[in-house]
Amino acid sequence: MRTFRACRHGPTALVAGRFASWTRPRGRIKRRTEDESSHSELVIACAVVVVCGLVGASTTTSNAAVPVPTAVPADAETAPVSHTGDAADDPALWISPNDPAASLLIGNDKKGALVVYNLDGTIRQQLTTSTSFWGNVDVRQRVQVGSRTLDVVATTNGGLRMYTVEPSSRELSPVTDGTGAVPTGGGEGLCLYDSSLTGVLSAFVITRAGQVRQYEIHDSDGDGLLQGVLRREFQVGSEAEGCVADDEHGALYVAQEDVGLWRYGAEPTAGNARTMVDAVQPSGHLAADVEGVTLVDLAGGGGYVIASAQYVAKANQSYFTVYNRRTNAYVGAFRIEAGVTADGCERTDGITAYAGDLGPAYPSGIFVCQDTNNQLPGTSGNQNFKLVRLEKVVDLNPGSGGSLTG
Repeated sequence: MRTFRACRHGPTALVAGRFASWTRPRGRIKRRTEDESSHSELVIACAVVVVCGLVGASTTTSNAAVPVPTAVPADAETAPVSHTGDAADDPALWISPNDPAASLLIGNDKKGALVVYNLDGTIRQQLTTSTSFWGNVDVRQRVQVGSRTLDVVATTNGGLRMYTVEPSSRELSPVTDGTGAVPTGGGEGLCLYDSSLTGVLSAFVITRAGQVRQYEIHDSDGDGLLQGVLRREFQVGSEAEGCVADDEHGALYVAQEDVGLWRYGAEPTAGNARTMVDAVQPSGHLAADVEGVTLVDLAGGGGYVIASAQYVAKANQSYFTVYNRRTNAYVGAFRIEAGVTADGCERTDGITAYAGDLGPAYPSGIFVCQDTNNQLPGTSGNQNFKLVRLEKVVDLNPGSGGSLTG
């Protein structure tokens, strides 16, 4: 039993445990037991196996064909962002503990704002600073930071910025210590990791050149404001941006845009060992650029990893690839096409998903994708985000992880 628990973090890992923008409720951090200490030692042993023999191992099929994606119509869309051109980028979800239908979609307008949407697509709040560029967004809820339990929203804007959401008002308030941003030396890609092993929250920041930096989030002086401490850095190898961390199983997924999708260990001690989930054509199912990554968590350990394949050579044919969370096996591909009230997603950057009740419009969950080319039906012009009922995309039966439903 111990061997299984440890090696799930290694090369045979269950490769996804949580979707990008949700984290299971966490109470007080428990004192580690002797068994948990043994678990940590075995995780290290499994990491050694990865370093020694499986770095760069791939689950892809040689010379895989370009997928024929299943067409899924969009259900709704957000209001466009305020700026023209390449502006909308990465979405994340905050789930209301009081009323799931009152949950929030949070996305970045790279050229000037962090935008908070209601699930009907209307804008609820916009945050701006003197620094115009806003990077990717992620959320973790009910995390323990110092003596406080917080819902944390993180983004990059002149460094790492953090906010919290007040459940009753559903408004974001800044909680970053000091000058308002943790210096990170640049970076657009971002994802959060709430370790199930240590209970420590950390943020991964990725520069355009593919440099990954992991910052542990603390409230060292107990004033309710958060700091970031650099604990680890490594190089992906070339341009990268999209990432998502799996809290339950200690995995970090990074999209190397012209190479493929990688899985790393998410703990600060994990080093730079990695396993390839899928490659770009001609050896894999992805098509450059590989951009957004998200996770779908299902009851009983099932679920999916989803990645955005922009297919820049044929941008109107971009698609999303789906992988089984347990095995990393390729499941299939889908496209978001025009629906009755919203057009589809083309050349998508960021994506997010949530499996669970979000009210009458999304009773089983939601999939959200950025749309580079916002057209009719619905609004047209500046970029925005498309919303899709999750059950239209993947099989949500408990224990599933191996089929599409579009």
